Amino acid sequence: MSYHRLGPNVHEHTNALEEALGALRTELELPGSYPEDAVADAKAAVESLQLPDEDLTGVDFITIDPASSTDLDQALFIEADGDGYHVLYAIADVPAFVNPGGPLDAETRRRGQTFYAPDGRIPLHPEVISEQAGSLLPGQDCSAFVWDFRLDSAAEVNSVTVKRARMRSRAKLSYKGVQAELDAGSASPVLQLLKEVGLKRVELERARGGASLNMPEQEIVQLPDGGYRIAAAPQLPVEDWNAQISLMTGMAAAQLMLAGKVGILRTMPAPDERSLNHFRLQTEVLGKPWDGEVSYGEYLRSLDPTEPRQLAIMHSAGMLFRGAAYTAFDGSLPEDADQSAIGAAYAHTTAPLRRLVDRFVLVICEALSNGGHVPGWARDALPTLPEIMAGSDQLASRMERMALDTVEAALLVNHIGQEFEAIVISGSKPQKENGKNGNGNGRNGNGKNGNGNGGSGIIQIADPAVTARCAGELESGTKVRVRLVSSDIATREVHFELVE
Repeated sequence: MSYHRLGPNVHEHTNALEEALGALRTELELPGSYPEDAVADAKAAVESLQLPDEDLTGVDFITIDPASSTDLDQALFIEADGDGYHVLYAIADVPAFVNPGGPLDAETRRRGQTFYAPDGRIPLHPEVISEQAGSLLPGQDCSAFVWDFRLDSAAEVNSVTVKRARMRSRAKLSYKGVQAELDAGSASPVLQLLKEVGLKRVELERARGGASLNMPEQEIVQLPDGGYRIAAAPQLPVEDWNAQISLMTGMAAAQLMLAGKVGILRTMPAPDERSLNHFRLQTEVLGKPWDGEVSYGEYLRSLDPTEPRQLAIMHSAGMLFRGAAYTAFDGSLPEDADQSAIGAAYAHTTAPLRRLVDRFVLVICEALSNGGHVPGWARDALPTLPEIMAGSDQLASRMERMALDTVEAALLVNHIGQEFEAIVISGSKPQKENGKNGNGNGRNGNGKNGNGNGGSGIIQIADPAVTARCAGELESGTKVRVRLVSSDIATREVHFELVE
């Protein structure tokens, strides 16, 4: 993992950075503090909560999350079952705390999801639910939707049911800690089986043509002295194995809803031929051609993000993952139910503390699994959820992009005039158009200055770890030398130019 923090004049720049990050909340009109009536609604629900009669507190559930997480949506248990596996996956029972039509319900629909702003988390639910009574914290008796899977020796699903039950997590584990135990050979049987099942589920994903674009993640981290840094790291293997259990659950939820002809799916069309052809050309230019003999998902898995040209290919592959949407249905099935990147029908159902739509999917699936009636409040909400979630997703993506741009500007503010080695991750030819030779910062080239007459592209600097737009004629995958012309924290604008 690599870190970079503010340099000289740290206090001056920290103040400017904090002001700029704080201004994002106003600029983007992010949700503020939780309304008093919604908090009161949540507290009343917590006080009146009745745990389910079904008792699974004897099962040794564990949670695996980032070390700092306190909003724990999922708990896991795996055991051998003959030559197959028995998987129990408990999901926080958020519907138990939300009175349909009440103040809390209205506020969660207004928010759509939890927003992870760099200067603080903006939760979907009040903390009394998201970090206390509704979170699957160790040693706490909780209500949960427990998915019960029976898998064969290849980790294919033979059967699945979902029911409300009382459960208790035994331990709160972190990804880093679990990975270290697995690497050292000291992991518990449950963790060893997670690896075993996870690897087999990855093979099944390959077989059905699924694709994963595991880009190195960037996170804005606040320091004890009030400053900030950007942390970047590739995903750990255990994160992929754990995600496979979540994917398996989402696929099972989709099948339940499709069989019952009511629900809401996460859909995404397959890449069109134009995008595929453009991507093929880029892979040829960047020295690792994709000939189409293997699926694009299999090709993407073969890429090494630590190799500059292959990292450039991964950035280019974003064009293949477009058009994701939420598709609601009731009575008639959707024409195209698949999520092409997964290679199957899929629904969001495993993160109800942090994502609104999951609350409705859980209730619908539990009813369908047990031959019950889908509650009217859940059915009535289906037509409204796609628009709510689309707006929330767009806002979250915009906030993340703008926050990273702000912090990157702060990291660079002491380096104006300096030259850097960089990799071109997206190049473009010069274009004849009116305007200044500007190069506003932004992952998608959406900075405030125009592209200019001389062409431009997106570059990646290793130290500090910054992605920015640079003026000049740039070719994807090439190494270049660039000069920082200016960096403005308040406007998030960073200007680089190519050193001839």
